[in-house]
Amino acid sequence: MKSQTKGQKGFSLIELLVVVGIILIIVAIAVPNLMAAKRAAHESSAVGSIRTLHTALISYATQCPQIGFPTDLTGLGPGPGDCTGIAAVDETLGTVTPSRDGYDFTYTPTSSTGTFNDGYTINADPSATGSTGTRHFFGDDTGVIRYNQSSSATTNDNALE
Repeated sequence: MKSQTKGQKGFSLIELLVVVGIILIIVAIAVPNLMAAKRAAHESSAVGSIRTLHTALISYATQCPQIGFPTDLTGLGPGPGDCTGIAAVDETLGTVTPSRDGYDFTYTPTSSTGTFNDGYTINADPSATGSTGTRHFFGDDTGVIRYNQSSSATTNDNALE
């Protein structure tokens, strides 16, 4: 217990400054770690979304053999699609240009014949590089997810382990 002299109540200015300084040091240590954890969570969500889309796209191509893969992701979301209207993904991913948890997704069907979509690519890029995520992700009909640290990932980048 602090001994107080006559007329002194509470804490001195020096004591308050020491407490504020300690709090600022704790905040300075915690905030960067919190931001790194948030980026890691966004990256994990992006990879999970690519896996979800891959599963839904394979299911779609199996149920719609005359089309193959859909022309856009709206065929995977709730409501009628261009084949069977499978609700394989939620309304966030089942849009033309989905965005989720700080990542923007780009889906591109590929066709070797011009009339049948026999493949696809998906890119997931941070909405704000460095803030919402640091890695760019790529997936295709092989099911392999790849990443790039500095620009949009392609089929030539490192695979996730």
